[in-house]
Amino acid sequence: MGVCTEDNVLEELLQLLILEKIEENIFRGQSQDLGFGSVFGGQVLGQALSAAYETIPPDRKAHSLHAYFLRMGDVTKPIVYEVDAIREGKSFTTRRVVAIQKGRAIFSMAASFQIDEPGFDHQDKAPEVVGPEGIESELELALKLADKIPDSIRDKILCKKPIELRPVNPINPFAPEKRDPVKYIWFKAIDKMPDDPKVHQYMLAYASDFGLVDTSLYPHGHSYWAPNIQVASLDHALWFHRDFRMDQWLLYVIKSSSASRAKGLNHGQVFTQDGKLVASVNQEGLIRHHVKGS
Repeated sequence: MGVCTEDNVLEELLQLLILEKIEENIFRGQSQDLGFGSVFGGQVLGQALSAAYETIPPDRKAHSLHAYFLRMGDVTKPIVYEVDAIREGKSFTTRRVVAIQKGRAIFSMAASFQIDEPGFDHQDKAPEVVGPEGIESELELALKLADKIPDSIRDKILCKKPIELRPVNPINPFAPEKRDPVKYIWFKAIDKMPDDPKVHQYMLAYASDFGLVDTSLYPHGHSYWAPNIQVASLDHALWFHRDFRMDQWLLYVIKSSSASRAKGLNHGQVFTQDGKLVASVNQEGLIRHHVKGS
């Protein structure tokens, strides 16, 4: 997850999520190759939210988005985002965004924005897990398995990333054991980011697609690295509850509640280091197990 050059990787990602306006309510974003063979779903989520924000009054913040991944994106082509201003309310503004490549929709999203309003306040308690200090990063863990990573994507996996991930309960993707479908990951941007809240929101939208689908594989002792496993994001919902910064440590708590009919349902909660619940995520993903001879 990230850009594979050594310098200014965070700035490159921030620029990736800023779009070019090519017509009224039409924007264009560049694509990024992370080694997956297609555009990373988080990129399209972040860019679509960025496109919607370009049409929103400045007194409103995103509070939710609901999206469908329709087709694989081509990493060699830019993506055009068409924004439909479907509602302008006194308190809420709603946008529909369609991402297009080669004349076809690859992604659609509805997002809602709200003015700041006071109200009742409660939340789930953050789980008690070890903090991010002293935990090995995903990159450090990957370096230990470098000889097992396919040559075609090794450089992209082992490069410097704009968002550092520190899994609390890592699993060896090349020798996975069966375990409960629960994952804890600390993450944050590697450097200070702009103070604009919307930038932190579409950066979190980008990061929220990481680590969800493969949690569905934990109870079955499989990993997305296995040649007979096919995984892909199908839909994605994200709710923003409270303010946060992506350049401060956040804890991503991911649980899979069900897997059936070649799909896995996953739920995520994002907490600050002091236990504030700032976002919730739901995603259903494709998880196909291709059995030889079947």
